[in-house]
Amino acid sequence: LKLQKRLAASYLKCGKGKVWLDPNEVSEISMANSRQNIRKLVKDGFIIKKPHKIHSRSRCKK
Repeated sequence: LKLQKRLAASYLKCGKGKVWLDPNEVSEISMANSRQNIRKLVKDGFIIKKPHKIHSRSRCKK
């Protein structure tokens, strides 16, 4: 799944840490070995770009 995560990160224009692979669809994801296949999995929702983490500034402002 290392290759798939790398391809998905480049397609989604984000880092590898931001890529979420559906644990229930591991066999389906592991079969994907091209950018075209990764694109299809993103469209189907098996691969998702995680949202940005928000760091609260409230403690710093005190």
